[in-house]
Amino acid sequence: MTSLTTLALDGSSVDGAAYRDVTRLAAHAPGWLDDAVSAWSAYGLAVFAALMVVAWWRARRSGPTAALAALAVPVVVVVAYALNDVLKLLVREDRPCRSLHVATLEACPAPGDWSFPSNHAAIAAAAAVALLFVSRRLGAVAVVAACAMGASRVWVGAHYPHDVAAGLLTGAVVGALLMAVVRRWPRRLADRLTVTRLRLLLVA
Repeated sequence: MTSLTTLALDGSSVDGAAYRDVTRLAAHAPGWLDDAVSAWSAYGLAVFAALMVVAWWRARRSGPTAALAALAVPVVVVVAYALNDVLKLLVREDRPCRSLHVATLEACPAPGDWSFPSNHAAIAAAAAVALLFVSRRLGAVAVVAACAMGASRVWVGAHYPHDVAAGLLTGAVVGALLMAVVRRWPRRLADRLTVTRLRLLLVA
């Protein structure tokens, strides 16, 4: 534990004061609000999964090319998560609850569970941006949900604001770049897949 603490970076000098202000606000907020934010922080990513399913289901009616793009969204999210996790290992910033020793709504993770960037924020942003390429309406809902997810991670004390901002940026950039590539896939690829066992995934 000592070696991990020694190797960890302390991000409190960036926006530790803002983090304290948010966690102090959470400590004095009504219990129902804290419970709602904590639930969203813990389980809100399931909403993005549901949006992906809805986007895919609707895309099938637009044709195999649209359906294939919708099926690419979860793959994009996994790639964004993996890259974000690599950044965590490279930066090795300690959690704010450990550096600042404050009481938080979410239990403080063990040493070695690095803080920068936020995985939750990266996943949410990647899903939101990727969904925008499939459905503007569902993507807009996901963008709002991603912002709420990022804010909730600071509220429960899991991350500094800069962790969340970096996670959102990472997810958004990865989502945009990969979906831009997906949009260039030739239509004939989707047409070829419709004569395989994947037809049920691509055609309504």
